[in-house]
Amino acid sequence: MLQTDRVRSFILSHYADEDGELGRIYEDAVNRGIPVIRQDTKELLRLLLSMQKPERILEIGTAVGFSALFMAECLPDAEIVTMELDPERAREAERNFRERGAGGIRLLEGDAARLLPEMSGTFDFIFVDAAKAQYISYLPELLRLSKEETVILSDNVLQEGNILESHFLVEKRDRTIHDRMREYLWKLTHTPGMDTCILDVGDGVAVTHIKKRV
Repeated sequence: MLQTDRVRSFILSHYADEDGELGRIYEDAVNRGIPVIRQDTKELLRLLLSMQKPERILEIGTAVGFSALFMAECLPDAEIVTMELDPERAREAERNFRERGAGGIRLLEGDAARLLPEMSGTFDFIFVDAAKAQYISYLPELLRLSKEETVILSDNVLQEGNILESHFLVEKRDRTIHDRMREYLWKLTHTPGMDTCILDVGDGVAVTHIKKRV
């Protein structure tokens, strides 16, 4: 049997850390306990963007703007719309965007549950990395904003392994997130018109390919 920790360490040893200003933003966020995508998730994101080359990207959960800046660096000509609920983090992200000259990124401050219904058009790529209990609430709008060939990348879906446990073995405070994430993953894997692969990358990701409008 493979030793998971050793395997992950071996895989991560092949990835280079971000350098320059982007690396500084990443390291600073990690040191302050601000959630940013894990290194192996970042490399998967890089690969998906490189393969699909989306022209219009939607991100739910900006934090301090690292992942949006990372996507803009991967695809300088892409239009990126990103949403952040926390006003302080939104201001910091805006500052990081300005300092990096990232004019292709548009930040919307507020609750994605309110902002998503106001969006029009469709996106080629959607990255979901926000409040885990809300993923299932976002899903109808994410599908409305998708089109054929859209890819949806959902981060942190394994919840440090909690998702494997039964409802009653999870701490009471975590049960709502646990149950809603399980429902979200079931919908992603059982809704006709789309294919989903759940991967043990980072804290778990779900990669969904829209084959036809749902």
